[in-house]
Formats: sequence, structure tokens, C-alpha cells
Amino acid sequence: MIITKTKEEIELMRKSALLVSKTLGMLAKEIKPGVTSLHLDKLADEYIRDHGGYPGFLGMYDFPNSLCISPNEQVVHGIPNDTPYEEGDIVSIDCGVYMNGFYGDHAYTFAVGEVSEEVAKLLEVTKKSLYLGIEQFKEGNRVGDVGYAIQKYCEDHGYGIVRELVGHGVGRDMHEDPEIPNYGRRGRGKKFKEGMVIAIEPMVNMGTRRILQLPDGWTILTADRKPSAHFEHNVALVDGKPELLSTFYYIYEALGIESNEEDAFRAKSLVL
Repeated sequence: MIITKTKEEIELMRKSALLVSKTLGMLAKEIKPGVTSLHLDKLADEYIRDHGGYPGFLGMYDFPNSLCISPNEQVVHGIPNDTPYEEGDIVSIDCGVYMNGFYGDHAYTFAVGEVSEEVAKLLEVTKKSLYLGIEQFKEGNRVGDVGYAIQKYCEDHGYGIVRELVGHGVGRDMHEDPEIPNYGRRGRGKKFKEGMVIAIEPMVNMGTRRILQLPDGWTILTADRKPSAHFEHNVALVDGKPELLSTFYYIYEALGIESNEEDAFRAKSLVL
């Protein structure tokens, strides 16, 4: 069942999402060769609690940490450990916050120092596909329109779209209806409704779309061990159009990146 939100509830969700955004922005300054994912996990846990939230992933389905941190060939759900990052690595950080009765949940794949042109292209294409998907989250469209936009763009670049893991509705529960696959057919699937809030999250592999799970029961990695990228936003359907509740602004501020990619989807009243 799809649970739509009132405008008041959407504003509460925006606060949860923005705390995730600020947490990722704080972490952006810390990601460098020699740093471990356990260190990042500890920083995020403290930051979220200090700002009035609770780490949304901690204990969910018995997950042992506050962040899912997935380097290189790991797709998602990586468990933080004490292995230091090396120059040229990439690392997907997926963060959740529970606050004011609602969840925020989004992700960004960071470069550790300088990465190869091939890997940089994977990150660029995956992030672009996220915004192409967001464009399709509007009145009159369906779930398949979002998936088709993401799939076509990424497959046109020769990449594999993960099928077994999908985006989702989000609200008082971390995972709500509907599922939002990163593949699909235009005009198919559940119809979007005013007040829906969803997490759109392309998971894109440099090589095969096939994946494997490690014996830890969590970590998903590419079957061919080639790199994978993951970007995610929380988006509400407001006045028939997509409106971002999350932002990469704080990441870009920390990294000195200028970008206007979010301008078309940001609430005019929002001051970051």
C-alpha cells in the first residue's frame, strides 16, 4: 500500500533527509587514503545523535553499524571494517536517519584521492542517471518511467544495472511501497500520486549486472569484481512535480565542487 504524506509530514521528512545530507557532507572532508570505514561509521553515529537524530540503519534487520559503506566492487550493504582506503578507491556511503517520526535515507559514492578516468566516468554516468530518473517522478507517470530512464542511460554507456536491489518508498518506515527498480518499461507499474515520497537509487556496475552476496549475509558485490557506483536521493511529489528532500550541497561545499544539478528539483523556499 502506498502511503502518501501531507505537506506537514513532508517538511518533517525534509529535516530527517537534510540531517543525512549534512552527515555525508561532514564525512566528505574525512575520506582520504589511510582512513578506515570504521572511523567514518563512528563519526557519523556521533554526528547524527548530536544533531537530534538516531542512526536509521543501526539494528535494522540486525545490521551492526550506523552506515553501509561499500568500496570498489562492493555494490551496497558493506559492513564497516578496519581496512584503510587507498588512493584510487571509490566508496559508496549509504546513510539513514530517524528523526521526528520519519526516516531520511540517501547515498553518495566518493572518490578516494584521484581515480582513473574509467572509474570517474562510471561515477558521472551513475549520478546523471539519478537525476534523469528524478525527472520522471511526476504526475501522470508510473514507476516504469523512472526505471526506464535510468536503465537506458546507463546501458547506453555499456554498464550493468543491478536488478535484485531497488529503490523504495520512504516515510515512517525505512522501506515502504512502491518498489522503484532502476530498470523498466515506460508506462508500466504503479502510478505516482501527489504526496508520495520515494528513494531513487541507481546501483550501476562497470561490467556485468550480476551480483553475489558475501557469507556475512550483508555485503553485495559485483560477480566480475569490477567497480560499482551508487547514488540516492529522497524525493517528494509536490504540486505534481519532483522535489528533493535531500541534497548533495553539503558534500560539494566540503569538496569545493560547483554544481547546479539540483536547481530544477529544489524547493524555492529552501535555504541551505
